[in-house]
Amino acid sequence: MNAKFIKVFLRLAISIGFLSAVADRFGVWSKEVSVWGNWESFLSYTQLINPWIPNSLIPTIGILATVAEIVFAIFLIIGFKTELFAKLSGFLLLVFALSMTFSTGIKGAFDFSVFSASAGAFALSLMKEKYLELDNLISKPKN
Repeated sequence: MNAKFIKVFLRLAISIGFLSAVADRFGVWSKEVSVWGNWESFLSYTQLINPWIPNSLIPTIGILATVAEIVFAIFLIIGFKTELFAKLSGFLLLVFALSMTFSTGIKGAFDFSVFSASAGAFALSLMKEKYLELDNLISKPKN
């Protein structure tokens, strides 16, 4: 399989995963397939997996995570600073996986493939060849 296509697949898979999770917390998905279904349930889950964070900061954490997921997804889709945003995505997913593990056990992190997604994002950050990326249009050719 061609590395260019694998890179595009990783970019899209990670991005769509982020955007699907964001859509879920805003009630876009039907109740039959939702994990949270609304913002309040998402914040409750955020508190569950971050019991060491004061309740007063949970809305801020939820907003920061949501904004990060949206921004990272958009930048990965368009291929802007792909290596940087892939690495940031890997760290965000790793923090999520570790929070799940330390608060509710490792099974949930394995079942939802969060460690795998994190590893995929880190692998994407190492793929230097540009393909269908905005960076191709804005970077200066090297002499």
